Amino acid sequence: CGPLVGHHTSETLQRQELEGDGDPMDICVLTEKPITHGDVLVPAIPIGGIRLVDKNQADDKIVAVMVGDKQYGSLRDISQLNEATLDGLVHYFLTYKDMPSPTRARKVEVAAVYGRNEALKVIEYSLQDYVEHFHEPSARMERVLACLTRV
Repeated sequence: CGPLVGHHTSETLQRQELEGDGDPMDICVLTEKPITHGDVLVPAIPIGGIRLVDKNQADDKIVAVMVGDKQYGSLRDISQLNEATLDGLVHYFLTYKDMPSPTRARKVEVAAVYGRNEALKVIEYSLQDYVEHFHEPSARMERVLACLTRV
């Protein structure tokens, strides 16, 4: 998360010490289909998010559903997700960075679970952070697409 997402999280939680973690926005796409790696693009609809704070840094996770998915595709807000699935997501994001270590405790907290409207705000701030850091991506995308269409 970038500076704007970090600032938004600070204001939302009323905690002045928070900043963005400097990583791209994380999006977890729910689907019934097996996806074995993370370097794929799929059409997805944001339904909410999990606001994590990791070492005083905002580390939001957007939760989305794959368009047309038989199991999750009809969901439009995280409040419609069954409790067991949401609990599993929260547990995963609290523990996926953990390495067993008797000397090192990781301080990650779930500060909030939020719905679609807040997720859309966080995505907008993330896009603004992206443009601020990398500048307007449309020209680069046009060059990439032009290269891909040359065969």
